[in-house]
Amino acid sequence: MSTISFRPFLPQDAEALAELFAASIEVLGEEYYSPEQRAAWASAVDDLPAFGEKLAGLLTILAEAGGDLLGFVALKDDPKFKENRIIDMLYVAPDHARQGIGKALLDVAELIARQRGAEALVTDASEASREFFEAFGYEMQARNTVMRGDEWLVNTTMKKKLPPAAPKADA
Repeated sequence: MSTISFRPFLPQDAEALAELFAASIEVLGEEYYSPEQRAAWASAVDDLPAFGEKLAGLLTILAEAGGDLLGFVALKDDPKFKENRIIDMLYVAPDHARQGIGKALLDVAELIARQRGAEALVTDASEASREFFEAFGYEMQARNTVMRGDEWLVNTTMKKKLPPAAPKADA
């Protein structure tokens, strides 16, 4: 694989990210969620303009290599604890799963959060991603059930304390 590059979300990325989001849920969530649950979860992209607006309202970073979209991560502010950030979405294209793309996106999210003063990152990890987050130091805080459409889905709130950002060098 060629070198991974990262860039911010642009409005014209919405359709490609919607396709990646839905494919990731369908393929990578198959072992953990029923077809009805996956369809309900993926229905978030049925309203493409709303999905694009959501991504634009978050700090969304795309991973690409050789012209291929590999995945994306989206951070949002925690309205309750300003010093924390929330990983709202982290999805990898099924064809690129388990190749270090998720870890690279997580590293970028953690770096950005630290540089913005976050002391921790929190996420509601799907059953499919819980072990991934655990492997990189995220600890379980709570088990949740959420309604998507007419379906209940289980996820886990996880948190990782971040090391302080490196001090900026004097110019």
